Amino acid sequence: MLHKVLFRAATRSLKNSRRHVSNNQLDLSKLTQREIQQLRTMKFQQDRKFRDRTAAYYFTSIAVVFLGLAYAAVPLYRAICARTGWGGIPITDKRKFTDDKLIPVESDKRIRVSFTSEVSQILPWKFTPEQREVRVLPGETALAFYKAKNTSDKDIIGMATYSITPGDSSPYFNKIQCFCFEEQRLAAGEEIDMPVFFFIDPDFASDPKMRNIDDIVLHYTFFRAHYANGGAVSESASPEVMDATKQPQ
Repeated sequence: MLHKVLFRAATRSLKNSRRHVSNNQLDLSKLTQREIQQLRTMKFQQDRKFRDRTAAYYFTSIAVVFLGLAYAAVPLYRAICARTGWGGIPITDKRKFTDDKLIPVESDKRIRVSFTSEVSQILPWKFTPEQREVRVLPGETALAFYKAKNTSDKDIIGMATYSITPGDSSPYFNKIQCFCFEEQRLAAGEEIDMPVFFFIDPDFASDPKMRNIDDIVLHYTFFRAHYANGGAVSESASPEVMDATKQPQ
């Protein structure tokens, strides 16, 4: 529509001046009020379409960014917590397991570490600690065990999450080895022992905020890993699915 109006204006200019006039040289004074109004309306519509497209691209980009952040938030949060002890998550950063951290502070009190467990309702497992508690000095390593049994008739993959109570003590709770670092696959009816090897940082003894903490609770919750057939590996699954479920994703 816009080019038609300009074409008519150019035609009139050619007739009046008998010389070629480009679009950039148009004498807008030759346009009628109706044509000027049409130009103004079309220019406004073009500007609005441009703004709408720009806004759409902008908000789409924001949505994509936030979607990516949503997918990355959980593993990123767990990685930060595992390194810093935030959110009641024990530290698992092996760079902190230096020799000077593994020297028991004999002059300090022993800390009672209790073990608790929980299983998701959709995971047909039994999961319990094999000891109620251990008593350790800051800097002293300790080994504890949990027992897990798959009570179903299918092979199932589970994943454990963990936390420390009170949360203020979690930066000092370090796990050297733990079954929670990887997914666990139990065959139908299989029962296994799951170890956790840990120590309390010796700096715990010199922190005034830890002075009144005598008890620490290490809690695990097992969830069902969702893969083929809802996390269960059946005989009907393809070899590719069977192989994929044998390795952590």
